[in-house]
Amino acid sequence: MEIRDMHIFLAVANEGSITRAAEKLEYVQSSISIRIQQLENELHTVLFIRQRQGVQLTTSGQILKSYVEKILSLTQEAVQAVSDKSTPQGPLRIGCLETTAAIRLPNILADYHQSYPEVDLTLKTGTTDELVKLVLKFELDGAFVAGPIEHEELEATTIGYEELVLVAGGQHAAIERMEELQHQTLLVFRMGCSYRQRYEDWLNSKGLRPSKIMEFGTVDGILGCIHAGLGISLLPRSVVERAIGHYDLHILKLSEKHFTTATLFIRRKDSYSTPAVSELVRIAQKRFI
Repeated sequence: MEIRDMHIFLAVANEGSITRAAEKLEYVQSSISIRIQQLENELHTVLFIRQRQGVQLTTSGQILKSYVEKILSLTQEAVQAVSDKSTPQGPLRIGCLETTAAIRLPNILADYHQSYPEVDLTLKTGTTDELVKLVLKFELDGAFVAGPIEHEELEATTIGYEELVLVAGGQHAAIERMEELQHQTLLVFRMGCSYRQRYEDWLNSKGLRPSKIMEFGTVDGILGCIHAGLGISLLPRSVVERAIGHYDLHILKLSEKHFTTATLFIRRKDSYSTPAVSELVRIAQKRFI
């Protein structure tokens, strides 16, 4: 099996379509089909189930995919290791929480790009759970997530700390007793968000449940609905204070509970630590204010 075949196989597996994989790789579709068929013949197994709407991995295909991801990641690391220089350069794939990307990351990336313009950096946002899975699958070189993170295959470096606060629209009546939270609509990111989990766990420990939960994919979506009076949310104070000039918001003061969470940079323990990664962590720790 050649490296080129692995790239082709992984593209088809990720895209779920030979046509889309061919477009992504800028290959002729028939060439992709032939290479996949040759790979199946070589391995004496069927890797994909062909369907009208695309292709789906068989059990053998799923097993091969996990190995191919590791092999290609190690191949990239090997190239970086033997050609390593003190100046960061080359591709760097990182992940980040929506809230961190909105407030903390712009200054970090501005400094990083100015210092190391030869690094080809790509960014993917998601929840903590989503980003952890992408790092473990070798699809990201590292990610900024909310702690705590405990996984035997991951190394976590503390970048800074966020204070989490309950926030409501300016027209929202003050909450004087914790029990009143049971009657509020909770505006949150999708499942896998550590902030959401922290808030729900706290409510459950008090025997309380929000009357309704509304899920969003972006910070702006949550802030806009808070502004409109649709409910309350738990967000980093840095996000709320930056948004107050654009939205009618106020922080709900509940003296009983203060939420503080660490922002961590995670990476696989068995991955090669490139200068590009090391410098990103250094700049992030310096600029996380």
